[in-house]
Amino acid sequence: MRVGVLTGGGDCPGLNAVIRAVTKSLIHHGQCDVIGIEDGFQGLMEESPRVLELSWDSVSGILHTGGTILGTSNSANPLRDEATTQLVARNVVELGLDVLVVIGGDGTMSLAHGLQQRIGLQCVGVPKTIDNDIANCERSFGFDTAVATATEGLRRIESTAYSHHRVMIVETMGRHAGWLALESGLAAGADVILLPEIDFDLQAVVDCCLAREERQRYTIIAMGEGAKESGTSLTVRERVEHSPDPVRLGGVSHVLRMRLQPHLKSEVRATVLGHLQRGGDPTPFDRVLATRFGHHAAELVLQQAFGRMVTFQHGAIGSVEMSDVANVQRTVPLDHELIVTARDIGICLGE
Repeated sequence: MRVGVLTGGGDCPGLNAVIRAVTKSLIHHGQCDVIGIEDGFQGLMEESPRVLELSWDSVSGILHTGGTILGTSNSANPLRDEATTQLVARNVVELGLDVLVVIGGDGTMSLAHGLQQRIGLQCVGVPKTIDNDIANCERSFGFDTAVATATEGLRRIESTAYSHHRVMIVETMGRHAGWLALESGLAAGADVILLPEIDFDLQAVVDCCLAREERQRYTIIAMGEGAKESGTSLTVRERVEHSPDPVRLGGVSHVLRMRLQPHLKSEVRATVLGHLQRGGDPTPFDRVLATRFGHHAAELVLQQAFGRMVTFQHGAIGSVEMSDVANVQRTVPLDHELIVTARDIGICLGE
């Protein structure tokens, strides 16, 4: 069996661990020929497909490294038009691919599902996101590392905040889901946590900051990039034409800074953590989870359980239909334990 592996969407700590586990498991158990597709779906969308032979030796020593040895793309869309889709189909035949292991988020799963329907390409999915927003998956690899990075950023910001008696806003990634802001905010002891799931009332945030001006004299605000004030729209950083997910959020922390400053004596500053959250080596937790995901993906390939995505639910590795996660995002339920906890320990959620 000839198996292709690609990484799609934004990069994420733990991708190399998945590539390693998939490759070694298939070679060990299945006598499979494994090739990597370079730069996500883009590697299949060109006249000459770009691939990298994956062997036992070539994937050794990459477990702990960040990024992806295959490269990735968050704008390549193999379904953008009929000509592109047929080019992909021709390249699949030319490469002799029997199945494609696709490592990515909800958008990548949607593209893989579409290719399976349009050209009959058999696929197995592995969930990847620092946002932890893939449906039917409680925890995706990369999230733990991103939480650790964002938490460290918040803690470093706190030391300068209390030194200068400032209100400091730290903006995290997460798109339309608040998992990253919520967990890093709780871990860092943020005073205010603003989530995409709860449109915030500006006066509630102002009141919290004013109260802290009289006591601690500084305030830390953790804010997801998809958060917004009640009655306003999302803050869009840019739109990427032809991308499966064209809207890029970002910059809402600067909007909040301008809204807050007239109401406070304290100086208000904003920091966007940005791509720091995607970079660096994966945590031990993410290395193990990514390895488990990769191993189970190989098992699905060998069982010919195509059209399914590896998942983690109720503490166990399993799989779900890829169609159930395509273009579906997992957001924070308003009655989630972490939201209840945040309220009960006095964290302002902008309500």
